[in-house]
Amino acid sequence: MAKSNEAKARAEASFKRKEQQAHEGANAWAEYQAQRRAVAKKTERLRALRLAKEAVESAGKRKTDA
Repeated sequence: MAKSNEAKARAEASFKRKEQQAHEGANAWAEYQAQRRAVAKKTERLRALRLAKEAVESAGKRKTDA
């Protein structure tokens, strides 16, 4: 009976470990996705700023050339 209880305890511990790893993996994936979205949003904002700056500079050059 003692061996049966030990086997059951090991199985439960293994199950809990795997469950914890799955939970941590899901959290890590969610964090990765959030970081990826933040970088994409920042990149989009910086691109818009660069394009606006280039448009202003281009308009300024056209005025001086004319």
